Amino acid sequence: MTPESAGSNCANGGTRIDVGVDDNSNGVLEAGEIDQTQYVCDGGSSNNTMLTSISSPPSYMDCHAGGRVIAHGLDNGDGGGTYANGVLEAGEVDSSTTFCSRLVSDDDDLRMVRAVATNTNIYSSSSIDYLTAVGTTLYFVANDGTNGTELWKSDGTFSGTVMVKDINNGSSSSSPIALVRMGTTLYFVANDGTNGQELWKSDGTATGTVMVKDINSGSSSSSPNNLTAIGNTLYFRANDGTNGFELWKSDGTSSGTVMVKDIRSGSSSSNPGQLTAVGNTLYFVANDGTNGQELWKSDGTATGTVMIKDIRSGGSSSNPFHLTAVGNIVYFSASHATNGIELWKSDGTASGTVMIKDIRSGGSSSNPLFLTAVGNIVYFSANDGTNGEELWKTDGTSSGTVMIKDISIGNKSSYPFYLTAVGNIVYFAALDGDGLGGGGWNALGEEVDANSSGDEIWKSDGTASGTVMVKDINSGEDWS
Repeated sequence: MTPESAGSNCANGGTRIDVGVDDNSNGVLEAGEIDQTQYVCDGGSSNNTMLTSISSPPSYMDCHAGGRVIAHGLDNGDGGGTYANGVLEAGEVDSSTTFCSRLVSDDDDLRMVRAVATNTNIYSSSSIDYLTAVGTTLYFVANDGTNGTELWKSDGTFSGTVMVKDINNGSSSSSPIALVRMGTTLYFVANDGTNGQELWKSDGTATGTVMVKDINSGSSSSSPNNLTAIGNTLYFRANDGTNGFELWKSDGTSSGTVMVKDIRSGSSSSNPGQLTAVGNTLYFVANDGTNGQELWKSDGTATGTVMIKDIRSGGSSSNPFHLTAVGNIVYFSASHATNGIELWKSDGTASGTVMIKDIRSGGSSSNPLFLTAVGNIVYFSANDGTNGEELWKTDGTSSGTVMIKDISIGNKSSYPFYLTAVGNIVYFAALDGDGLGGGGWNALGEEVDANSSGDEIWKSDGTASGTVMVKDINSGEDWS
């Protein structure tokens, strides 16, 4: 989210919200990764306008896994502030909530396997990341304070938790990212300090941890990302320095690591993203420079790499998002010039690529999000314009696409997110309510209900009666 100055997008200014997939896993949403942009505009300000500000926690709290300070107050000039200026100043803050995440636990059943970082500073951390299983071995990225951020592995024992290889020799970091298993081999992206950020593989030994290919020859980086395995083929996006970011594949050998197709001919990038395995076919989103960002598929050959359908006809983009496989069908949200952003599906053919249901009828968007497959059913959140953003499901038919439960009654939203399938149940976080208000304001600056339990853990079996709060962890209206 970034501030939007007053102008054609927002007359009084507001907030620009860019949505996309962090393809290169660097924690920054870069311009080429943006799939969708929306604006939340200010409507002016008065002494009755409720404002919200979001900032980072103070450093002394040691929120090394992230955090936010969310403050609320009226724009009334209290405490020496300026009346109705649209800025929440220190004296105007009426309440604030701090979210602080730390990678610690007092649970006796959780035991540290090994302290990777041996620095005597009590606040030091090895910054464990990208945990990925290959057989009985867990690979991960860590910093021991001596060799920088490198590739590690563990068999669950102290002695079996070791650095695989100091890829960027010495205290410098190779910073491995995008760890993916293909067969019995781990593939990842790393920088050895000489060849830039390139594709690597490892069999768990130092000698078997090697760069697959210097795709962008020399010290420049090809920056592979979106690594996706289908059988014995690894697909990814990379830039060879000549053709821009295009679709590549690898069989684990240098000679077998090749560009599949220069979708956007020349040095411009088609920026393939959201690579998703659907059976033996790779689905993805790309821009060929003519049809905008649309849905594509590939069988690993240039001739078999084609746009499935120009959903938003012409140079405009439909921006397919949240690609989710169910059998040989891929579900996704997409923007249509007539229907807005709605739920779609594709069987890989133009005729079989259709909008499932216009959930929010007309040109407005229901904005389906967090698509999660549970068996043959896809769960997601959507806003039908009447009930707010709630939990929905689909079996791929219009009649089978329904709201499961109006968790926050009326036009308020429960904002289901973190949808996670466990067996035949989907778990998620949501905010309930009785629709009567009177409960203050949530972190989004919206009035909540006095009888709300706050943002808590829920589960659903796909029925209204089976959609229930698991536990009110932080009792009352406060969020857990």
